[in-house]
Amino acid sequence: WTSLDFQTILKWTVEESEHTYTVMYSENTEQTNPRKRENLGKIFCLHRNYEADIRADSDHLADKFGLDYDFPHTYAPMFNPYKESNISALEFSITDVDEGTVILNITHPLTSITVGGKQQTIKDILKNDLKYKIIYSKSGSTGEKYKIADSSSAEVSGLDAGQSYCFMVAAFIPSRPKATQLGAWSTQQCRRGDTHFTQDLSLGAWVGIIFILITVIIVFITTTILCCRRNHKRHKNIQTAESSAPI
Repeated sequence: WTSLDFQTILKWTVEESEHTYTVMYSENTEQTNPRKRENLGKIFCLHRNYEADIRADSDHLADKFGLDYDFPHTYAPMFNPYKESNISALEFSITDVDEGTVILNITHPLTSITVGGKQQTIKDILKNDLKYKIIYSKSGSTGEKYKIADSSSAEVSGLDAGQSYCFMVAAFIPSRPKATQLGAWSTQQCRRGDTHFTQDLSLGAWVGIIFILITVIIVFITTTILCCRRNHKRHKNIQTAESSAPI
């Protein structure tokens, strides 16, 4: 099973053959409904568990052994679209409230499901089960903070005034099994702070600046010492010449 935003595809691998394939899916093993299609996204009741039996059909085998022949087949594992469909990355924008607070305005990806002619979003399907996990940190820092929000207009407060912060958001469904609770992470977006240029410098840049300063200081001190020695030697030579001159 491969499922993204509740569009579900059943895939299987085969050796080279001239077989056609029938997919029989069911909510239980007693009731099967054959379908010659692979994309099952629109025919699922999303909350139910499904099994599938993929059968290889062959006119040659049917002619030889009859339609009651046990054709080669394989079973797909149980799958629940509501609990297991992957959720794609969310998009969001940042709105400043004040120096220490922002609001992340989150938009939801569309699904292939329509209800009453309207294309549904993941929020329409998951409803109150959908939460939002937010990661944020100061620009250039490795210290991350986390927040779980219930609303798609998520407020993040307690930010340091004047600092630049970066944010990422993902869909979070705590009612699901742990392996499928978290959707894909969004692209990182940053809020520009009123910071001095030195706050944006990396560790490597600071090391370079310190090295240059130390080099300049060493050159200055060395030059000063050499000049002092040269002046002292010149002054001493003048005094020696004066003391040895005839009267």
